[in-house]
Amino acid sequence: MTVRVPLTRRRFLQIMAGATGALIVGVRQARADDGDTPLALLGDPVTRLGPYVRIEPDGRVILGARDPDCGEGTHTSLPRIIADELDADWTRVEVLSLGPDLVSGNDSLHWRYGHQRSGDGSSIPAAWQDLRTAGALARWLLVQAAAQTSGVAAANLRCENSAVIAPDGRRFDYGSLVKSALRQAPPQTAPPLKTPDRFRLIGRPAGDVDAEAMVRGEEKFAIDQYMAEALTAVVLHCPWPDGTLDSIDTQATLAIPGVRKVLQFQPEPGQPLGSTPIANGVAVLADDTWSALRGRDALKLSWKPGKNANASTAAMEQRAHDLLQSQAEPTRHVREDGDFAEAAKKAAHRVEALYTQPFVAHATAEPMNCLVRIDTDRIHVVTPTQSPQEALTVVQRLTGMPASRIDVQVPRTGGGFGRRLDHDFLAEAVTLAKATGTAVKLMWTRDQDLQHDFYRPGALHRMQALLDRRKRLIGWNVRKASASVLAGREVPADRLWTSENNPDALPAGLIPNFSSTWYELDSPLPRGPSRAGHDVVDAFATQMFLDEIAHVLRKDPLDLRMELLGEPRMLPGMAASIPIDTARLANVLQRVAVRIDWRKRRTNGHGLGIAFHHIDGAYCAHAFEVSVRGERLRIHRAVCAIDVGRVVNPLGLQAQAMGATVDGISTALGQIIQIRDGRIVQTDLHDYPLARMAQLPNEVEVISIPSDLAPTGASIVAMPSAAPALASAVSAATTIRVRRLPLMPELLRKL
Repeated sequence: MTVRVPLTRRRFLQIMAGATGALIVGVRQARADDGDTPLALLGDPVTRLGPYVRIEPDGRVILGARDPDCGEGTHTSLPRIIADELDADWTRVEVLSLGPDLVSGNDSLHWRYGHQRSGDGSSIPAAWQDLRTAGALARWLLVQAAAQTSGVAAANLRCENSAVIAPDGRRFDYGSLVKSALRQAPPQTAPPLKTPDRFRLIGRPAGDVDAEAMVRGEEKFAIDQYMAEALTAVVLHCPWPDGTLDSIDTQATLAIPGVRKVLQFQPEPGQPLGSTPIANGVAVLADDTWSALRGRDALKLSWKPGKNANASTAAMEQRAHDLLQSQAEPTRHVREDGDFAEAAKKAAHRVEALYTQPFVAHATAEPMNCLVRIDTDRIHVVTPTQSPQEALTVVQRLTGMPASRIDVQVPRTGGGFGRRLDHDFLAEAVTLAKATGTAVKLMWTRDQDLQHDFYRPGALHRMQALLDRRKRLIGWNVRKASASVLAGREVPADRLWTSENNPDALPAGLIPNFSSTWYELDSPLPRGPSRAGHDVVDAFATQMFLDEIAHVLRKDPLDLRMELLGEPRMLPGMAASIPIDTARLANVLQRVAVRIDWRKRRTNGHGLGIAFHHIDGAYCAHAFEVSVRGERLRIHRAVCAIDVGRVVNPLGLQAQAMGATVDGISTALGQIIQIRDGRIVQTDLHDYPLARMAQLPNEVEVISIPSDLAPTGASIVAMPSAAPALASAVSAATTIRVRRLPLMPELLRKL
């Protein structure tokens, strides 16, 4: 049966019958040229979860989580959006992770599930309409079925806890309505969505759906997946990013019981970073991990450095200094408001500072790994990824296998932070599986994971502020030097600046004469996406500089920020369509100030710090109280206020804010990636230290701002303001201006 359905907001509905007679419902984005797209009730057998919603005859409601969960809570928040519209009994809901599915239709290919990407704050905003529509459609079909069964008009029926209820009290469990629901003609337009006053799950706290399994040690991460026939592969990459293998002797390795093969691999010429091996390498394949590791240790090999054999952190930093001090034309004029140069001629006072931040690694809890089996007619992949569709694309390119024959499973992942948006490790696993003709389980050890990362680039910010005779802030100039994350990723040269700068980042739009320029810095280190990326780097320089201006003006740092934000208004964005709401930003600032008792004077080595940031319509502020005694820094309190519009799961948002705050603290305190003689200095967590529990506050207090506005991303906005608020508190406690990260080495050097 084929029914034509007018498109609503360029999407159409899908209804399918599962092999067990289950009702399967989904929504997909329509192409702009689809026109009047036909909606088919597909009857082919379904061996895995169909689009989004599956209701079994026994009453179980199975909901698909389309975005990977690397700790963001998407396996909880996204299904709850569907479940609320569906009026499902949450205690009877099962959540399954959806891998990518490239399907054909209307003479073109499309991704069945639309958005499938985590870690960049886009999951809930992208899902909000789609998943609510899927839930509403399933509910509508069930109500129609109940109306037919009960003889009661659909308008007089209501849904609650996976049942349709008639006015006389009769209850029709969803499972009993499945067969009838499958026979219902689909609606001509998308069913109406609930009004917020009818939400029963959205806005109410829910624990992570995977929490119990994780606590019990039963959750199967990608690194826990096995195939009986798979060889375990451990890798050793060239220590120079652009180096090559000079010589190798595998005799001792192959003599170790269990070791089967030693294979070499290398980056594919012409392929962008992240889709091919990160460096030349050697893999030892064995029957088990222990044998593979012993075999790797027994390898006798030497590497030959490339053209960057003499590269060093000191040299890169000096080049950045030279660029910022020169009169050379910047790579990009990011934003120019007013005339800073003319204002400088008339300014009565000038404030200047230089801020230095290092390269940092992702250091995910679960190192890179991948399980691949290539059969003659199908490929099976289990991979921890933040972008399943890009993962499938890499597999397809390397094998030539049709997408319909590639099965990519995406288990719960032990941290992403942007690292798993790249798929170099997947490319390695597929290459090894092709070469061996058997299944391969690729395992990176911690040293390889740390030394062969796509790093968040360091940066130098040279800041200047202009004050008039009345000590009003009339000019702001920021010159930044950094290596673009987008270099080597098939991005046009005139767009490389976009990974390093945001023209709308405050105080842009708040100061009449504002200038922001970027100088591209060459670096041999591969760079890639990271949690909040340049926002973290830029927020540190901006917020610390505001503190220095406040000191010169003899103003309270909070008062200066409030004066700068001024009257509540919407600032139009140059780079994004989302305007900046100064009232919401002022609100989160005030909320953390009140909670930490900002106006109470601290003594005895204690100090307070405060900072704010915004990303794509989300707003966050932090306040810290610390004390410094001798060489010991103690964080007494950390308060975070966050406004991300309507909150789907308050408990999940609290966890995200806490995690981002701790991540910000840990990165600021002691983490640095250095290069010497072209090689990464840091080798493991002993010299790339994550913050210990004793270094962290006992609790991160999170203030979630209630809102009726559309939801925005939460996983990244809570990190940028953490480090500057912490460093500001340290400066207040010690009178030492922190202008370089990591914080602890700099603090100890100046004490």
